[in-house]
Amino acid sequence: MTEENSSWGDAGAMLATVGVAEDPSYYRRFTRPDEKAALTIGLRIQAAWAANDADAFADVFAENGSLLLGDEQLTSREEIRAYLAKGFAGPLRGARVTGWPLEVTFLNDDAAFLVTQGGIMYATDDELLPQREIRAVWVIARRAPGVLELMSHQGSPIRG
Repeated sequence: MTEENSSWGDAGAMLATVGVAEDPSYYRRFTRPDEKAALTIGLRIQAAWAANDADAFADVFAENGSLLLGDEQLTSREEIRAYLAKGFAGPLRGARVTGWPLEVTFLNDDAAFLVTQGGIMYATDDELLPQREIRAVWVIARRAPGVLELMSHQGSPIRG
């Protein structure tokens, strides 16, 4: 796949549109424009957690998006929104996520598969604790240049 026939959009512009600051260090070795565009999904998720904003978090997902968070399998944007709103008002208040990409694979011109590593840091944590580290897989759909939706996110503990 070449960048000429598969423009996923400009990462910086995509993030600016939703009020998220671009963190170039997040991209690591994935610096091609399409890779960076796909990785804006992870940056948006991290920003939503940092703000404890269930709406911003859910809005990253497709209407029928799927999220496996702990033991909860959520199967729509509205289920995701409700679950995170309850969590951010309770046990997840002040929590944030951190992570970085390990793999970016384009399945075709309109779908990408990401693998990341990271985890949840609670309000009292200064660093990511080993028992909270996860490896996650993400399936992202490109609806139009610069318009991406998270179809599925699933994380598994690295230890335990």
